[in-house]
Amino acid sequence: MAHVIAVAGKGGVGKTTLCGLLIQYLCEKGKRPVLAVDADANSNLNEVLGVEVEMTLGEVREEVERSADGAANKIPAGMTKADYMEMMVNRCLIEDDDFDMLVMGRTQGKGCYCFVNGLLQAQLAKLTPNYPYMVVDNEAGMEHISRGILPKVDTIILVSDCSRRGVQAVGRIRDLIEECQLNPTSIGLIVNRAPDGKLNAGTMEEIEKQGLTLLGVVPQDATVYEYDCDGKPTTQLPADSPVRQALYRVLDKLNF
Repeated sequence: MAHVIAVAGKGGVGKTTLCGLLIQYLCEKGKRPVLAVDADANSNLNEVLGVEVEMTLGEVREEVERSADGAANKIPAGMTKADYMEMMVNRCLIEDDDFDMLVMGRTQGKGCYCFVNGLLQAQLAKLTPNYPYMVVDNEAGMEHISRGILPKVDTIILVSDCSRRGVQAVGRIRDLIEECQLNPTSIGLIVNRAPDGKLNAGTMEEIEKQGLTLLGVVPQDATVYEYDCDGKPTTQLPADSPVRQALYRVLDKLNF
């Protein structure tokens, strides 16, 4: 069974960027193949990793519904709806040299995500035993973990910016983790986009108040912004990038 690493935090703190670099770190350390899971309906982990998405689980739902309703692309004769869905889901798995990726995506119309969540849960249960590590980029919050979609969680990395509100948000996520009795082996906080890689007294005070374990601090770096604006995968950051170096030092201490 894979060692499952979940990355969580409020929106806009850079968790997807750090998640992509975490996946690259594991691959460089010989922990491949890694299963990367983008569990955010507003998915963009593939852009950080530099891979194309052919189909998401959300699109599978729409495709199967259209086919069942008599659309032009009907379910092939002699194939059950379940078999057709399995065939479509297999198209969602992106295979790269060092990692594979599964993207949840979103539905196109109205309705809840229960069906897509169920697809994700079923696929993870089937795929997890085939990988030494699985890294999950969660949406803002912990919905997929609290609903039991993940088979288990071994390590939870909480990501915040330097603001008190960001630290308070991950404090609430940590409380939810305890309420759900997820019992990860380890859980800790990475503060991202810190000016000069340093935290002021107010931020440190809030971290202590929330009872969070600070794993490390990643500095603010204009190069990450430039890569994003130019459409370059963040994983192509140079080896001497302050962001990459700071994150790798933190990950080294976690002994994956």
